[in-house]
Amino acid sequence: MERLTPKKAIGYSIILVLIPLFIAGGAFLLENRQYVWISLCIAVLACVPFFAVFEKKTADVRRMVVLAVLVALSVLGRFAFSFVPHFKPVTAIVILAGLYLGAESGFLCGALSAFLSNFFFGQGPWTPFQMLGWGIIGFFAGLFSKPLRKHLSLLLLYGGFAGAIFSLLMDVWTVLWLDGSFLFARYAALVAAALPVTAIYAASNLIFLLLLARPLGKKLDRIERKYGL
Repeated sequence: MERLTPKKAIGYSIILVLIPLFIAGGAFLLENRQYVWISLCIAVLACVPFFAVFEKKTADVRRMVVLAVLVALSVLGRFAFSFVPHFKPVTAIVILAGLYLGAESGFLCGALSAFLSNFFFGQGPWTPFQMLGWGIIGFFAGLFSKPLRKHLSLLLLYGGFAGAIFSLLMDVWTVLWLDGSFLFARYAALVAAALPVTAIYAASNLIFLLLLARPLGKKLDRIERKYGL
């Protein structure tokens, strides 16, 4: 893990505390009626940690360009596999963004991938939860990038774990959507019913990481070394 500077501490607080509070406030206080504004707020807040460590150097500009390309690939990948339910390359690309560009970039890639692709798939009260889910996956991939980049087995394990976490988070939204309250018994029942979907999420992450980690990782590693990202 990188040294925790004051700027990073603020950025991490925004990601781990402020953004979840925005989502919880939208779900419980606004009853998901203002989901568009909540999604926009999350998109803006997700940019803050990224630009907080932005020093206007050539490497930072190049990092931003590479991140934009990865977001575009993630969005296009979700479109390309839209005919296969729950089987998408989004998580794998978000993980790779975190591994090679840093935790802040990983979160921003995940949040923007959900927000932008949902202009095609449909915006709704589920969008903030998707933004948080994919964002957190990219964030922690960046935090633990050294062991994940070194050991493919750990990367695949993280990919499977990320699929389960994303599914569990979306089940939280499903429970809240039913009547605006959270009942653990109902949540447990939904989690059990969604086990096949969770398994597909996890399997798709493993497959896409196996396909993308080496070729895309090599290109990102070369860019990282060449331009000092």
